[in-house]
Amino acid sequence: MFENLTEKLSGIFDGLKKRGALKEEDVNAALREVRVALLEADVALPVVKEFIASIRDRAVGQEVLKSVTPGQQVIKIVRDGIEEMLGGKSEPLNLKAAPPVPILMIGLQGSGKTTTAAKIAKRLKERQKKSVLLASLDTNRPAAMEQLQILAEQVGVNFLPIVEGQMPVDIAKRAMQAAKLQNIDVVILDTAGRLHINQALMSEAAAVKEATNPKETLLVVDALTGQDAAIVAREFDSKIGITGVVLTRLDGDGRGGAALSMRSITGKPIKLIGHGEKMDALEEFHPDRMANRILGMGDVISLVEKAAETIKEEDAKKIAKKMAKGEFDLEDLKSQLQQMKKLGGMKGILKMLPGVGKLGKQLKDANLDDRLFVHQEAIIDSMTPAERKNVRLMNASRKKRIAAGSGATVQDINKLLKMHMQMAKMMKRMGKMEKSGRMPDMSQLPPGFEDMIPKK
Repeated sequence: MFENLTEKLSGIFDGLKKRGALKEEDVNAALREVRVALLEADVALPVVKEFIASIRDRAVGQEVLKSVTPGQQVIKIVRDGIEEMLGGKSEPLNLKAAPPVPILMIGLQGSGKTTTAAKIAKRLKERQKKSVLLASLDTNRPAAMEQLQILAEQVGVNFLPIVEGQMPVDIAKRAMQAAKLQNIDVVILDTAGRLHINQALMSEAAAVKEATNPKETLLVVDALTGQDAAIVAREFDSKIGITGVVLTRLDGDGRGGAALSMRSITGKPIKLIGHGEKMDALEEFHPDRMANRILGMGDVISLVEKAAETIKEEDAKKIAKKMAKGEFDLEDLKSQLQQMKKLGGMKGILKMLPGVGKLGKQLKDANLDDRLFVHQEAIIDSMTPAERKNVRLMNASRKKRIAAGSGATVQDINKLLKMHMQMAKMMKRMGKMEKSGRMPDMSQLPPGFEDMIPKK
């Protein structure tokens, strides 16, 4: 997400940092480029105008122009401005009410509403230990109810049994009654969508809202629709009243205009963002972290949080001890490959590291295909325990045997061994830095880093 904008803004600010002392015209010229970059990212024109006006006064002040690092000061002002544009602070789902707490899902057809309902159910069940009931109120779309039932089974939550011929409001009331009888914490009501905004859609959703009094009314919008997403949100809010927005397919939106326009146009917070088809590809929206990502500053906090969810504590301690000793064998490499897949793959991890976001084009051209990691795991599995522990045992005959057993070539095995060598060096370096209390600068990639990336 935001790849195009990140690349453009990084280029603009790199130029500012190289100048040293700045004049007012230098800042104005940079802000003109920022304006163009935001418009190209499909951010709404009124939002761009307001943003540029708000940061210009701060950016051309004496405090910045006479600063020791004026370029860095301007970047900080723009970063803070983007954070404010995105909402300033994160606003998680509000479930502070007596159970069962209703959550109403609304939106246009095709926005990913039904899948998002299941994702939220999974998130509440696993992270907040809530019992959840999913109920489909979509009586229009063929097999819509069956789709939600399958997803409910997939994520392991309750589903309201289907009763033929019932109207949406009656289904919603039955869901609330069933939840009370079963001591369910949260009821997620998935309403019907339409291909476009119409009075029937609005009236139906408004009637369900009146009948259930939901604590959250979440509008699900597709980020790929750009400025139209914010317009849809404003229309739904004026007719029904929403408490927040869930942006889906943010992983497919290289521009980011929907996210950047949404809060300013609607006044409603983005609460969650979807970034993939998997049921765990949903995360809370943090304006400060997103501002850092947009400016190529990474998002280490989110990466650490995700790692904490997916990596077992004993495994982390084990690798930390080995790292401190400068040890890293092929079994450890296999473990790292598996963890990378859980964290979103090599490309997903790199984008969240400070400085690496600036390498936009290089990352695009690097052929980071995570399916190749599966092939590499197969190569490691074809080795004996002794070979995994000691790569020095690898001679020509052993490589031929491993290649035959894993369906690879000797060249593939040599690439894997080279990758292991680079990872081992990197781990050793990080272990030394940890001992000395210093953190590595991730914007300066280690020598030979490109060899760690599997090529097609």
